[in-house]
Order: sequence, then structure tokens, then C-alpha cells
Amino acid sequence: MTVPMTPEQDAATRRDSALPPDVPPRRHWWRRRWWRRVLLAAAFAGPGLVAANAGNDAGGIATYASAGAQFGYETLFLMVLITVALVVVQEMCARLGAYTGQGLGALIREQFSLRVTAFALLAFLVANVGLVVSEFAGIAAALELVGVSKFISIPVAAVLIWALVVYGSYKYAERVFLILSLAFLAYPVAAFLSHPDIGQAGADLIWPHFTGSKGFLLLAVALIGTTITPYMQFYLAAAVADKGISPEDYGKERVDAVGGAIFADLISVFIIVATAAAIKIRAPLASAQQAAEALRPVAGRFASQLFALGLFGASALAAAVVPLSTAYALSEAVGAERSVGKSFREARLFLGLFTGQIVIGAAVALIPGNLIQLLVQAQVLNGLITPILLTYVLILANRRRLLGAAANGRVFRLISAVCVIAIAIMAVAVLGLTVAGWFGIS
Repeated sequence: MTVPMTPEQDAATRRDSALPPDVPPRRHWWRRRWWRRVLLAAAFAGPGLVAANAGNDAGGIATYASAGAQFGYETLFLMVLITVALVVVQEMCARLGAYTGQGLGALIREQFSLRVTAFALLAFLVANVGLVVSEFAGIAAALELVGVSKFISIPVAAVLIWALVVYGSYKYAERVFLILSLAFLAYPVAAFLSHPDIGQAGADLIWPHFTGSKGFLLLAVALIGTTITPYMQFYLAAAVADKGISPEDYGKERVDAVGGAIFADLISVFIIVATAAAIKIRAPLASAQQAAEALRPVAGRFASQLFALGLFGASALAAAVVPLSTAYALSEAVGAERSVGKSFREARLFLGLFTGQIVIGAAVALIPGNLIQLLVQAQVLNGLITPILLTYVLILANRRRLLGAAANGRVFRLISAVCVIAIAIMAVAVLGLTVAGWFGIS
């Protein structure tokens, strides 16, 4: 039996739902409005979530799994600090894209001298070429789990990814790779089913501590390099600008950027916990098979196949996105044509840069060696270069002549500066240890 509305309720319903007097009111108007709000938010969601989750690619999975295998739960507190830094960085990049309508490549070109711009873009190119190598290594490691040699998988994958972007439907391929990458959502389930030491994991997550070893420091920088990846930030600013997100709409994009960072790092924490619980012998990962063992509580004897599926999807997606982000940034910086929809004749620099990175990445990944360690080492290189590029982001976000009232305030400026300085100190420490090792100093 339906209870009739009182005159006051009827009037309130008409007023709130903006119904004219001659239209009968419908019940549950708030639900329609709620769904409209969700759909409106979904229209702006994407760049922040995609950029943050890009860190959970081949190098990311290998690095997080190696952290759990080598140091158990000891690196969890680092992930809390890294998440704070990622939230700060993503918010700044999204704000730059929304308030200027330009990507980082164009902003660096306009706001800095030619030499400074060249240095920034050179660092970005070096970092991304290392990442492309790691993505093809990830493809090889994934398909080796199902018996395919890397001397077959890497060349075939390189040709297919290149053809999909240059001649095919990149957007369709991106969706397919993203769906395959969803296999890694099994890690949160595996983290609980592996019966981890929750007390120890919680303590290591909350209480900061530091293991005074070169291996721990190298892995810490690798975690930074794979979580706060420069190409993610270049992609985020460019995607926000390309999507036409205006300053008036930025509130929704901020939710996307911050929420995406937190969600992606929660997955990373679960990967560390699952691997730490599943692998009892504390040592660096020797193979993708060891990383796959963490999924055994979920997939049983199909753990290798599930891990291979997720690793292939994540690697293939990033193997396309990383060189594209480089091509976009460098083409932006010199004012050249940049579009996936253009032919080689129309966008020679853009598609030439993309092709060159695919060729170099695939060729280097074919060199014999431990693929998992190659993935981690690529993230260390990325971690060394990250503070250089974050410095540019920080300077741009601080400039009132560029952002006006949307520039970093006093508190945010302090927090972001501390994040960048802390990352830089760790990178310099790793560089110092590496150089000292060349001279036999331990």
C-alpha cells in the first residue's frame, strides 16, 4: 500500500527535482539524480586512475613481488610514504593539465630555456627507453611461463604492438590489455588466503624503519621509480588537457587523480603482502615462476597461467603507452604533429620516435639474462631520473604567473618540496653507492 505524500512533501519534491506544476511527481527522484552524478563523475574519471595503475605494469609487479620475496613486510612503510608522494605529484600534474590546457612537454618548452628543456626531455627519454625494455622483458617472462621462448615472443609482440598503434585500433587494443591486466586483482584475495602474519605486516606498515643495506636502498628507489613514474605524469597532464577538462570541472578530476593513486598503491601493498607470505626464503626473485607462486592460494595449479595472463596484459599495454608518452612529450616540445591517427608522412617525428623505442626496447630485452632482475634494474634507473623530472613539475605548479590562484599554496608547496627532496636524497644515495662499487668500496 502506497502512503500518499503530504502537501509539504509534494512541494519539496517538485522544488528539488525542478518539476513544473503540471507534471506529476515521481518517487525516488534522488536515485535518478544519484545515478546522474555517478555518470557525470565517470565522464571525467580515467586519466588519474589509468596513470596510477600504469605503475602496476611488468616492472611494477616484479618490483613489488621482489620486495615481498626479499624483505618480507619490511618495505610496507615505504609504500605509505610513496603513496603520499604519488597523491601530491598526480594532483599537481592533473591541475597543470586542467588549468593550462597543455601537457608537461609543452609547458617545459614554454617556461624554461632551450638547454633546460633539452636536459629534461633527454632524462625523460632515457627513463622511458629503460621502461620499454622492461615491458618487453615482462612480455617474455609472461610467455615463458606457458612455454614460449623469448626469441619468438618479443619480436612477434613488438611487431603486433607497433602495427596496432600505427595502423590498427589502439583504443581497442588498450581495452583488451586492460582487461587482461585485471588478473592482478587476484592479489588482494591471495594476500588474505596466504595467511600472512597480520600483526607483523600491520606493524611494518605503520612504524617507519630502515634496513641499512645496499639491497634495501636499491629496492626502495626501485619502488619509487615504478610507482611515481615520469611517463605516468606526462601522460596524466596531457590526457587531462586533451580531454578538455576545464578549471570549473577540476574538482571531479582531483578525485580521480587522488583516488587513482590510492587505489593503485593498495594493489601494490597486497602484492608485497601476498608474495611475502607465499615465499618463505628471503632472497631476490630468480624467475617469474616464483612471483606466480603468490597467486597459488587463489588459482591453485593455474597460478602460473593466471600470472602470465596478467603480466602479459600489463606489459603489452605499457609497451604501447610508454613509447607513446615519449613521442607525445618530445613532439609537443618541438611543436611537431602528434597524433596516433596520422600517417608517417604527416607525423614523421611522432611515429618515428615511437618506432625507434619499440625497436630498441625489443632488441635489448633479447639479451640473455634474468628477466625479473632486468625489470627491477629498469625501475632503479627510473628512480634515479624521477626526482629530476619531478623538480620541473614542482616549479611549474608553484608559478602563479602560470596557474594564478590555482598555484601551490604555502602548505602544499612545503609538502610537495619535502616529497621531491626525499626522493632526490635516496636517488643520490643509490648513485653514490653505485659509483663507490665501481671502485670496490662497499
